[in-house]
Amino acid sequence: MLSWILARRFRGQSKQTGFLSFISASSTLGIVLGCAVLITALSMMNGFQSALQDQLLRVVPHVEYQRVEGEFDDWQAIADIISRDPEVLEVTPVIQQTAMVQVGNTFKGVVLQGIAEPRSTPDKLSGVYDFISPQALSSLYATPSSVVLGRGLAEDLGVEVGDALTMLVAQHQEQAFQAPKRHRLTVVGLFEFGGEIDHQNAYTSLETARTLASIPSGVSGIRLRVADVFNADQVAQRVGNQLPVLVYVSHWMRTHGHLYRDIELVRTVIYLVLVLVMAVACFNIVSTLVLTVTKKQSQIAMLKTMGLRDSKIILTFVWQGLQNGLVGVFWGALLGIGLAWSLPDIMAILESVFAMKILDDDVYFVSRIPSELQLKDVALVTGVALLMSLLATLYPAWRATRVQPARALHSSH
Repeated sequence: MLSWILARRFRGQSKQTGFLSFISASSTLGIVLGCAVLITALSMMNGFQSALQDQLLRVVPHVEYQRVEGEFDDWQAIADIISRDPEVLEVTPVIQQTAMVQVGNTFKGVVLQGIAEPRSTPDKLSGVYDFISPQALSSLYATPSSVVLGRGLAEDLGVEVGDALTMLVAQHQEQAFQAPKRHRLTVVGLFEFGGEIDHQNAYTSLETARTLASIPSGVSGIRLRVADVFNADQVAQRVGNQLPVLVYVSHWMRTHGHLYRDIELVRTVIYLVLVLVMAVACFNIVSTLVLTVTKKQSQIAMLKTMGLRDSKIILTFVWQGLQNGLVGVFWGALLGIGLAWSLPDIMAILESVFAMKILDDDVYFVSRIPSELQLKDVALVTGVALLMSLLATLYPAWRATRVQPARALHSSH
């Protein structure tokens, strides 16, 4: 208790001294800004990781198989073999091809995917079906030669639901030198995922896709959704070895794994910056306490002559330094939590005010900066800040115990 009272008094006296007050305020402000920025940055990385796992990986197949030669004519039998693996949650056929969309004089390259009619009820759909309305899905399978476009692609082409467009599809290898086939399709719906997929993908029924690809029966690929997305490569290899036909194996870690690795790399850099920023802020605590010890040598000497133990003197300066750390951590955590919660809205306002796009959805897999606050990040940042604040007090506190009462009192007169 005595140490706390002395620490409060020393800190109050330092506020009356201009230079000491400035250094003390700088240390507190540095901790506030450091905590706030780091909590916000970590929340942004959490948001990107959640968008990757919860959004992108609902549209991008976890695992996909394509035959080395030809198509999967009896894909149901292959699907039955795949479904026996306990880690496989869902098996869906697909016919995928690259095509060119023409609307007037506008041309856009697209990835055209023929998808099977969902067998689940509308409230239990998963994957890409989550992003297509039930009405659009019904029209897609009820209307011949129909297509569902990404909203970004539709805006690029200037088309709406009910409009017609021309789909140019390349011929097979044996007809490689012939002009591409032209097919007239009707837009029956739009999907909005957000990001580059909205500008690249188009979906149609398997029957329409077979007509476009000149496949009499079967499918070009089989896609899997697995229980543990981070185990997709092992599942892909294990299941692929059990198939009776030769297949090309692909999984999301090969096609989009760089996104996850980039997120983890940035997170590691943020942790490093956390330590450096806090170290700089806590250096000011060291400076404040060293100057306080130098200035208060006579008072420390008087306390020692009155019988105050060295342990109490150490606690006094530890408490004084920790007060800066506690104040900085408290306000920094509050500011960081507020910024993390409101970051998407703040970015949307900035985009509106300056008429710019921070994340171009033609390039990135999300169109808005996401944010997801996690308590473990708040605890980590505040814990590191308090620990470094504590460490910063040890040297000045030890130095205070080295004050010689006789010499200090003699030099003060």
